[in-house]
Amino acid sequence: MPHSNSQKKHVPNRDELTAVNDDGSRYIIHPADTKGRFTVSRRLVAYVLVLVYAALPWIEIGGYPALFLDTNAMRFHFLGMTFGSQDLWLAFFLISGLGFGLFYVTALLGRIWCGWACPQTVFLEHVYRRVERWIEGDAVKRRKLDAAGWGFERIWKRGLKHALFAFLSLALAHMFMAYFVSVPGLWEMMHEAPAENWKIFVFVFAYAAALYFNFAWFREQLCIVICPYGRLQSALIDEHSMVIGYDEKRGEPRGKAKTADVGDCIDCNKCVQVCPTGIDIRQGLQMECIGCSACIDACDSVMDKLKRPRGLIRYDSMEGLEGRKTKYVRPRMILYTVLLLVGASVLLFSIRGVGDATITAWRAPGSSYYVDAEVVRNQFMVRVSNTKNQAATYSLELDSAQEAISVRGIDQSFEISSNGNVVRPVVVLVDKADFQGPFSMTVRVLDDEGETLMKRPVEFIGPSLSLLK
Repeated sequence: MPHSNSQKKHVPNRDELTAVNDDGSRYIIHPADTKGRFTVSRRLVAYVLVLVYAALPWIEIGGYPALFLDTNAMRFHFLGMTFGSQDLWLAFFLISGLGFGLFYVTALLGRIWCGWACPQTVFLEHVYRRVERWIEGDAVKRRKLDAAGWGFERIWKRGLKHALFAFLSLALAHMFMAYFVSVPGLWEMMHEAPAENWKIFVFVFAYAAALYFNFAWFREQLCIVICPYGRLQSALIDEHSMVIGYDEKRGEPRGKAKTADVGDCIDCNKCVQVCPTGIDIRQGLQMECIGCSACIDACDSVMDKLKRPRGLIRYDSMEGLEGRKTKYVRPRMILYTVLLLVGASVLLFSIRGVGDATITAWRAPGSSYYVDAEVVRNQFMVRVSNTKNQAATYSLELDSAQEAISVRGIDQSFEISSNGNVVRPVVVLVDKADFQGPFSMTVRVLDDEGETLMKRPVEFIGPSLSLLK
C-alpha cells in the first residue's frame, strides 16, 4: 500500500485538514499507542461490542437467532420477538429514535459515540491497528518503515499485515451476512459452489473489499471527509456539553518543565502523537476530534511523571474549561428529555400492539356487493398471520349491531404454521327485507382459548333502498 508522507514535519492546524500535506498529498497518520484509565476502559467497551456483534447470530431465543433479519421470509426476529412485513412501520420509530437518541447523547456528552462505540473506531483502533502495531511496531518504527525502500523487512511485514487485514475483513463480512441468512444457512452456503449462491458470494466479497479499503487505507478519512456527524456537532452541542478540551489557563504559556513562570504544558506534543486524526487538541475544539480520550491519557502520563495534577486535557464543558460551572439541567436538555421519553413511550406502546397474530381484511375481487332474490351479499378475504415461532390454532368471529345476518367461512378453527399465514373467504348475507343500508362490522381473530388477539373493521354495503322495493 503506497504512502505519501511528506518528509517535512507535519504541523497540525485547526483551519486545515490534518491528513493533508501542504502540497495536497495524503499525510498518513501513525498514532502512537497510549496507556491509561480511559484507554483501558475504551478497549474493554470495544471488545464487549465486538463480542456482542459476533455472538448475536449464534444466540438462540425462541428458536431463532437473537437478531435475525430474514429478508427472504420478510420476518425480523429480535430477542424472541418476531415482526413481519406488516410491522415495518415500527422501523420509523426505531430509526428516528436512534437518531434522536444520538443527538441527545451528543448534546449531553459530546462525541462520546464516536470515540467509544462507533464501529469505525471500534474496529479500526481496537482490531486493525492492534494487528498493525503487533507486526510493524510502534509509531516511530511504522514511520521508518514508510520511509524505507521495498526491502525484505518491509515486504514481509506489509504482506503479513495486509493478509491479516484481508482475513479480518472477510470474517467481518461473513458475520454481517449471518444476520440475514443465519449461521447454519451461511455455513451451508459456504460448503456449496459459489455459483449456487452467487449473489450472496458477490456481496460478501464486495463488502469485505470495502472493509479492507476502509480499515487498511482510508481510515480517518471516513470520519473527516464522509461522515457528516462531525460537521453537525456545532449545532448539537453548546457551551455546557461535555467535550475533550485543553485547559489553556493552566497550560499557557508553554515551556520546559524546569522553566519558571510558565504553564503546566511542556509542549511535548504527546497529545498530538496519539491522536488518531492527527489534530492538536490545544488549538481548541475541532471537527476532526472524535472524543477518543487518547490525548487525555497521554497528557495525564506526562503530568504524573512531572508530579503535577492530572486534567490539563480532560473531559469538561467549554464553560468548565473557562473556570465556570457546567449546567447539566438546561432548557435544551429538558426539551430533549421530554421528546425522548415521548418517543420511547410511543415505541413501547406500538410494540405492545404487536401480538401473536395479525389480521387484514379486504373486499373480494369482483362486484362490491351482490343481490339475488332473497339476500344482499358481501364477500371478503381475511388474512391471518401467525407471528409466533410455533404453530398455533385460530378462529374467526364477526361482530355487528345489524340483526338477521348470516356468515359463512368462520365456522371452523384452523392451524397456521410458525410465521405462516392463511387467507380465508368470508361471506356475509343479509335478507333483503332486513337490509336498511350500509353498516359496520368487526372481524376478530381468536386463539384456541377464545381470547381476541386482533380485530379489523369492515363495511357491509348494498344498493339504494329504493331499488330493493
